[in-house]
Amino acid sequence: MSISKRLEEARKAFRQKDGRASAQAHSPDAIARAFERRHTERHGGTSHQYIGDLVYGGLDGIITTFAVVSGVAGAELGTHVILILGLANLFADGFSMATGAFLSSRSEQEYYENELAREKWEIEHFPEGERLELYHLYLHQGYSEEDARKLVEIKTKEPEAWLQSMMVEELGLLPDERKPLLSALATLAAFVVAGALPLLVYLAGMVIPIPSHLSFPISLALSGLALFGLGAAKVYVTGQNPLRSGLEMLIVGGLAAGVAYAVGALLKGLGA
Repeated sequence: MSISKRLEEARKAFRQKDGRASAQAHSPDAIARAFERRHTERHGGTSHQYIGDLVYGGLDGIITTFAVVSGVAGAELGTHVILILGLANLFADGFSMATGAFLSSRSEQEYYENELAREKWEIEHFPEGERLELYHLYLHQGYSEEDARKLVEIKTKEPEAWLQSMMVEELGLLPDERKPLLSALATLAAFVVAGALPLLVYLAGMVIPIPSHLSFPISLALSGLALFGLGAAKVYVTGQNPLRSGLEMLIVGGLAAGVAYAVGALLKGLGA
């Protein structure tokens, strides 16, 4: 059992208030097996690292694209305008989000690496000052003076453990093991795939005859189902109740679409 799998079981047990399942997840054997695979999991990477990028990229894709569709439909500007604005929004916003995800992830990693290098240099050149910092950090956390001294002694025995302690205890920083490029690609793929759903019926209408008065209701239904599904999938990131999470996202997306439709309806005379 991997660490991520054991954590997933522990979270599920907590949500269900299942003491027996929680005890199994915290059994000596389960913990030992999980940490035997820790090195491989951390350095080999896991798809779980990119679930947040996939879920939030997909949600943004549906909401923004369907808002465009709703606005144009409210203004009664026709299918060709929906497709032009919808596809332009889909790829432009998708690329923008992917770029933002890449730059954000890379910036965070660069900041972590710079702070790591600084802490390493300070430990090498001012070890007593760094020990004193750790000592006061532990006192601030509520440890007694004796326990704080023991913790400092333990933590500073190994240079790598000492360095990681300074990063976590002093700076509150943990390494982000996601690859910025993969994070960007996951965001882009989710945005484009999910964001294409509101446009699907209009694209299909170019090949097969679909009554024009049915196009928007079908797009609405597809978008609603996708919003609910991705909102429910968001529990892999947030740990919330899937039904509640799905309904919340459906309501938020519906409000965004409603506002866009209302604005389009109010301004439809401008497109004449």
